[in-house]
Amino acid sequence: MPEPSRTPSRSALGSLVMIAAIVAGGATAFAYTAGWLSPQRLTPDKMVDALAPPGGPALGHRRNHAKGVCFTGVFDANGAGTALSKAQVFAAGQYPALGRFNLGTPDPHAADATVRVRGLGLQIATPDGQLWRSAMIDVPFFPVATPQAFYDLLLAQGSKDPNAMKTFAGAHPEIAAFGGWAKSAPWTGSYAEERFNGINSFIFVDGSGKESAVRWSLVPAAQPVPVSPDDLAKRGPDFLEQEITDRVHGGPQRWTLRVTVANPGDPTADPSKAWPDDRHTVEVGTLTVQKIEAEQDGPCRDINYDPTVLPSGIKTSDDPFPAARSAAYAKSFDRRTAEAQDYPRTATGAKP
Repeated sequence: MPEPSRTPSRSALGSLVMIAAIVAGGATAFAYTAGWLSPQRLTPDKMVDALAPPGGPALGHRRNHAKGVCFTGVFDANGAGTALSKAQVFAAGQYPALGRFNLGTPDPHAADATVRVRGLGLQIATPDGQLWRSAMIDVPFFPVATPQAFYDLLLAQGSKDPNAMKTFAGAHPEIAAFGGWAKSAPWTGSYAEERFNGINSFIFVDGSGKESAVRWSLVPAAQPVPVSPDDLAKRGPDFLEQEITDRVHGGPQRWTLRVTVANPGDPTADPSKAWPDDRHTVEVGTLTVQKIEAEQDGPCRDINYDPTVLPSGIKTSDDPFPAARSAAYAKSFDRRTAEAQDYPRTATGAKP
């Protein structure tokens, strides 16, 4: 596919305002860990601060993807993943799963129909005491190539300079693909109908030590049904939580975990570049969501979906974002837990 021109087209410029609004909520929060960039240039504090809306952060909440709902269920591994990784999570068997459906916004009260990006945080535990945590989104690629570029994008979208986004897009033409997705990808009326993508690259290590660069996706069993944004707006500000609660009450919802293996030369350090569709894939198991619980008192409330929490058999690649996200997630976690009084549990959900 040819690279887009470095000078944004008229149509691309026309979508910059929409892109800015989407990225203000963002797909995920990122920052380099200390030492990767000088503190004068970029720190976790600066990145988390940049995610805040004009009125300031919602105290007690995640600094991004602030609106969400918890789920519990199981992951049934079919054993096929052991050809790629020695992690126990891929050995045939059933393992407890704890997750969170969420929206890419720093506002926990945002109307669902106004938020373009939807996400899923997932933790799978295995009997050997190891955890696998992952944060996925329904976008097939990230808007920009580096954490520094993402920070610059946040500054541009919050700038009072009317040309800030135009200037940014000229320096980062990769954002045009994200703008195209945001304009043309269909909306659905349910988390259950979304494909959630792990857009970052990781390394699977098998029992012999062989390494494979991979990305993964959760592919829904439910058939996606396109719904217009106008129709979604008529369903109320919190329709997604109510819909998934009702749907799971009527029966468990399932996703197939599909691992995509890179070919030599595929970009692993740049999540703004999707891999070709013809890459080898392996279906390694099924996630089944069995119960939905409101986040305020739910089991996912205090989980930090740090993508560097990995079992033996999975490790980070040369992609800088997982470590960057880890640093920002930690900062966000520290801030919101210190503000717990601003997001109190109900009396019935109070911790002992």
